[in-house]
Amino acid sequence: MDRELLIELGTEELPAGWLPSLSGAFGLTLEASLKAARLSADGPVETFSTPRRLTARFARVSERQTDLEEVVTGPPVSAAFDGAGLPTPAAIGFARKQGVEVSALERLEVPDRKGVYLAVRKHQRGKAAVDVLPGVLTAALRGLSFPRQMRWDAMLDDGKGDLPFGRPIRWIVFLYGGRVVPFSIGRTPNAQGGLVQDVRSGSVTYGHRFLATSGRPGRAVKVKGFDDYRKRLAEHFVVLDRDERHSRIARELDVEARRRGGRIATALIGQALLQEVPDLVEYPFVLSGRFAEEFLELPDEVLATTMIHHQHFFPVVSDQGRLLPVFLAVLNTEPDKPEVVSRNLERVLTARLRDARFFWDADRRQGLDAFVRRLDTVLFHKNLGTYQHKADRVSRLAAWICEDVLGQPGLAADAAEAGRLCKADLATDMVRELTELQGTMGGIYAREDGRPESVWKAVYYHYLPHGVEADAPPGRAQLGAAEVTWAAVSLADKLDTLAGMFAAGERPTGSRDPYGLRRAAQGVVRTLMDLPELTGLETRVTLGELIGKAAEPFAASGQSGFDPEALAGLWVFLADRVRSVAEQRGNHVRNVRAVTHGAADGWSPLTIRRRLAVLPEVTGSPEFVQLASTFKRVRNIARNLSLERFRFLETTEAPMTLREDAELTLRDEIAARRPVIEKAVADGHGYREAFGEAAKFGPTVARFFDDVLVMADDEGLRESRLRLMAQLESLILELADPSEMVQDEA
Repeated sequence: MDRELLIELGTEELPAGWLPSLSGAFGLTLEASLKAARLSADGPVETFSTPRRLTARFARVSERQTDLEEVVTGPPVSAAFDGAGLPTPAAIGFARKQGVEVSALERLEVPDRKGVYLAVRKHQRGKAAVDVLPGVLTAALRGLSFPRQMRWDAMLDDGKGDLPFGRPIRWIVFLYGGRVVPFSIGRTPNAQGGLVQDVRSGSVTYGHRFLATSGRPGRAVKVKGFDDYRKRLAEHFVVLDRDERHSRIARELDVEARRRGGRIATALIGQALLQEVPDLVEYPFVLSGRFAEEFLELPDEVLATTMIHHQHFFPVVSDQGRLLPVFLAVLNTEPDKPEVVSRNLERVLTARLRDARFFWDADRRQGLDAFVRRLDTVLFHKNLGTYQHKADRVSRLAAWICEDVLGQPGLAADAAEAGRLCKADLATDMVRELTELQGTMGGIYAREDGRPESVWKAVYYHYLPHGVEADAPPGRAQLGAAEVTWAAVSLADKLDTLAGMFAAGERPTGSRDPYGLRRAAQGVVRTLMDLPELTGLETRVTLGELIGKAAEPFAASGQSGFDPEALAGLWVFLADRVRSVAEQRGNHVRNVRAVTHGAADGWSPLTIRRRLAVLPEVTGSPEFVQLASTFKRVRNIARNLSLERFRFLETTEAPMTLREDAELTLRDEIAARRPVIEKAVADGHGYREAFGEAAKFGPTVARFFDDVLVMADDEGLRESRLRLMAQLESLILELADPSEMVQDEA
């Protein structure tokens, strides 16, 4: 009979940013642990979380482990018996180790090891679930990972010692079929005392820390099963379901904003704050407050950052989109006197806004140029100099990109100016206090100085894009007259960081990326991939020309030379980022591999995107499948002709000696289809027709391999056939590598 399994880990408050992924990870580790313990669960795990608890529930888990049938192989029969058929020490030792007589050993043919081996079959009866479940929870606790772990003088009795965790665990609900599963987390000997005791499992959870219908807040609540658990928590002011908390918060925010004569400023806050707040509270309550209208003279970005990032308050705007002197706050308790709490929140926000007003006034007493001069005091990297050095490099690189790469010489001066100013706000008081506004404040101060839109908006948005999606900010409407200068400055800043950090020996490793190099690389790829939509320009920019220019200052630097190993590492990194962006946009991994073959310095992200857009339309055709399945053979055979020899033959237009119908047909088809393919490659359009032409090679190539022996004895004939294969290979590879698009068994 299957029974319900309910596990709750009660903890000190977990960071809100951890909860969504941590809740899912808890369920996955439990599922994996159950499977490893041979306990079957009928249906997926349900997970829940609040700041003080992680909960997992399985509706039905089997009462016993499945029996284990295991075959243990030993030495080969040839080594297990001597010439007289008597067991050797190898056979005797194996039997002794398995606890059986030699006569009980079987002879088993093992295909993978190509021979007959001695073997013993073991049958292990499954244990009762209640005896296995403590090990399941132990494995799950060990399997959880956190951005930061705490050592809280806890240990498990599994021989592995300390149990680090995200936050200290205070209680455990561990019920199987309504009965408590014995489990405990011990405390280290040096920590044990009257107030520091083992954490033992039970059927007791705890309600809201500050609210109670009767008795004291946070008192113990006994539960019998999941339905009772959820009901009792609700009675004690804990909304267990995150989606329910989210819906309640959104609904109450909307009601309170309307009561105040406005609506939530979604354009300023996006969805991030509304996604975070449900993980800060167990029982949400919304109230509002006001601040002095004089603070509305501050830029909206300053007001919004002060409210959102520092206080988790929601700004309110009028129906016309103008900020109102009103904020909304989500509390984790329902106060007896909301007006008192509101006044206290108003005092806190007013103090922060006064600081912001002071920084604004202090910064505005001097122009942005004054802060550019201060960048000499702000270190970028010990081997790469100050932000003044970086700004100079970005300025030169942005002007070059604008003029030589994007073909807009008339905007090169504005791009250079924006590059010179883009880091100036790092020296301002406002950004030192509100670091989230770096870049943004530089753009605002440049606008206040009267600089043209093509300059101040390029500074304002130069850290973007952060996302890889086609609609990730900024959009062309936001950029306005700065669409080209922004692209130049944004690319220059990120390219300078990438080239500089790799030259200095700084590379991302695993989950560690302190300089944001992955984000910088993805920003470069996304900008180049969507260049027409962002700037109106159809320029197909290759990564090689950009990296070559960005690396020049570091190759000449006496502090950090750009050696070949660093450059090779950068290209591997960039190739991985290009493929990652393409895959994140929903393209199949095999299609991505097909269009990103060869050296990455010749890749154009825009070209890759356009080829991927049409590739799925042709890959399903029988002809293309046929070509894909034979193209690897084409490439392998073509390698028998050196690249230098092939180029010489093509350059001199040496005649080919061909005589079979199949090879003559293939030669003629290459000549006929080449113009369509090469035109698409040259123009950057028409890939649908080009891939269609390439697909038509399929039957012809298949017939060629059926009828023609490429490696003929006649040297001239062999070279001509190899050259034909090389011609086909080079032509198809201008579009993609079809052999990447079929599984190996094909």
